Amino acid sequence: MYNTEFKPCLRVMVVSDIHIKDEHSAERERFEKAIRDAYSIAKSNKYYQKLDVIGMVGDFADGGTPTQFKAARDIVDANVDLNETQVIASIASHEFMHDGVEAGYKNFREIFGGEPDTHEVVNGFHFVSITPSKGCNYYDDKKEWMAQELKKAAEDDRKKPIFVFQHPHNSGTVYGSILWGEDDLIPIYMHYPQILHFSGHSHAPINDPRSIHQQHFTSLGTGTLSYFELDEFDKIYSTIPANKEEAAQMLIVEVDEDNRVRIYPYDVLTGNFFPYVWEIDTPSDPSTFKYTGERYKTTAAPSFNEGEVPMISDITDTSFRVDFKQGIPAEGDKYINSYDIIVKNAENEIIRQYSIWSEYYFYDMPETLGIDVKDLDPDSDYTVEVRANSFWMTSSKENIKTTVHTK
Repeated sequence: MYNTEFKPCLRVMVVSDIHIKDEHSAERERFEKAIRDAYSIAKSNKYYQKLDVIGMVGDFADGGTPTQFKAARDIVDANVDLNETQVIASIASHEFMHDGVEAGYKNFREIFGGEPDTHEVVNGFHFVSITPSKGCNYYDDKKEWMAQELKKAAEDDRKKPIFVFQHPHNSGTVYGSILWGEDDLIPIYMHYPQILHFSGHSHAPINDPRSIHQQHFTSLGTGTLSYFELDEFDKIYSTIPANKEEAAQMLIVEVDEDNRVRIYPYDVLTGNFFPYVWEIDTPSDPSTFKYTGERYKTTAAPSFNEGEVPMISDITDTSFRVDFKQGIPAEGDKYINSYDIIVKNAENEIIRQYSIWSEYYFYDMPETLGIDVKDLDPDSDYTVEVRANSFWMTSSKENIKTTVHTK
């Protein structure tokens, strides 16, 4: 989905929640590959081939040890052209884990050679990156600093987007911000609609369409290079999905001379762009925002292919397995969010309900999904129904059904 005809004058790679460990691990390799891929993407554009900024939005270290800080810095030094690309990094809760907040700041200053609160100007665009005061909260001095820096950036040019890097999401914005959001800085940000706010902390997938949110300003989730966690609590595996460690995502952001912004979610594991291009043509004008709460005001719903039925196997006296093919996303969507599996007895009473994700967060989504239904009565009739759910609180009108008889 990368638009090679767009003519940027700025290109930014954004990543968070790398979680580098003391020992060699997949996260180190993924971070290296992410950087290499970002340079390759830059070189593929015939109009502009520079990677101007790499934003590391907190939790690049898993436990905050000096070894982890140094490993992250070594990867940067070995893979980043520091003559071309400016690295803007901040620290957060995991960098504070080893020996507290002060130790986290000390490690950053000594190993990365700078301050984790920065205001940089690159190609005329302002980048403001802030580190929490403690955990993921911000004390008054931090709030005052952010207010001053945003005022300076806006006075330079109110139509240009301002990049803001902050580890925790702002509450009530992007997917993931229910469980992993903070509201300390929202009253400051809402004066600046031109903000492009990048945050992590949740490990929520960036190819979820709710990972971009626009209201007073634009918010974007930055994913993870370590493991997924999602922000729904009704699934059979709670918020941590199966195969959670198959996670490595980043954003590529481009801006042109007219301040138009293009944001591309990218899967580092497979080296593919997800099928989205988020377009912000006038970042300073909220009346033009596309990715607002209006998206929930829809009747569009997912569906199933005609004639589709759930497949039943492994029938015992108290259990069976149900599998089914992925359905058809709602109009305008790229994926189905989740499925509910409802099991009823002969009296049409619900005796089992399950909810599972479609696994849309994997670039190579499975074609079929399934679960084991257990603790049933022997020699009994059951009806199995599967319902598909969109990201926008709509569900399939015609669910797929079948019957089964236990032994």
